[in-house]
Amino acid sequence: MSPAVTLIGSPVSPYVRKVLACCAIKGVEVKVDPISPFLGDDGFSKISPLRRIPVWIEGDFTLCDSSAIVQYIEETRSGPALWPADPKARAQARWLEEYGDTRLFDVLGWKLFFQMALKPHFFGGETDQAAVAHARDVELPEILDYLESVSPQEGFLFGEAVCVADFAVTAACMNLETIRVRVTADRWPRFAGLIARVQDTPLGNLNRLAGRLMRAPLEQHRDLLPEFGLAATETTLLGREVRRGPMTAN
Repeated sequence: MSPAVTLIGSPVSPYVRKVLACCAIKGVEVKVDPISPFLGDDGFSKISPLRRIPVWIEGDFTLCDSSAIVQYIEETRSGPALWPADPKARAQARWLEEYGDTRLFDVLGWKLFFQMALKPHFFGGETDQAAVAHARDVELPEILDYLESVSPQEGFLFGEAVCVADFAVTAACMNLETIRVRVTADRWPRFAGLIARVQDTPLGNLNRLAGRLMRAPLEQHRDLLPEFGLAATETTLLGREVRRGPMTAN
């Protein structure tokens, strides 16, 4: 019997949602400490040297980075596969996961969501309006054009079964709702359709949870988890001091 699993990190993070969606597919029960990496205490720094989320804790085994965690889940748990079976499709899926985790989140997460939602509230800074405009009007459309080109008209990226790549390229798009940026079906119909279909997988429930957490004070986040089928940890690594590492999610 495997040791109990704890996942450190708020489901507001698309990386945390990606891991939790994979856990749901595999039937892995976890307890969640829904902290923001900006508010992790000294204990968080010890288990996550770069102050990133999520962090997987299983007995005396600790693992950082969502891609490494997902691969570990695939290799140690039975249940539906998280990757396509065909080697070429699997390689393409891993590329799209990387693209979603890096280029897509760089624009959606850092250049838009961070600038518009987090920077003014967490760090007391002013939004860089020029950077936001360039990201929204130039960089994001280029990214969405590419994702449109690889999205199917029906089903998921690699067939009828959802996989990690589907989660990686759609989870961050949910955060756009809070800054009033949308993936419109008239311009990107296939990618918008993929986003809608992924909402009918375990990621959809997690996206709804993330939306609820964004509207609630931090001190209420742990109490909201059971409403969406998740259990909170008995203790937390949440601190009071706002800190920012070199990168705060992955």
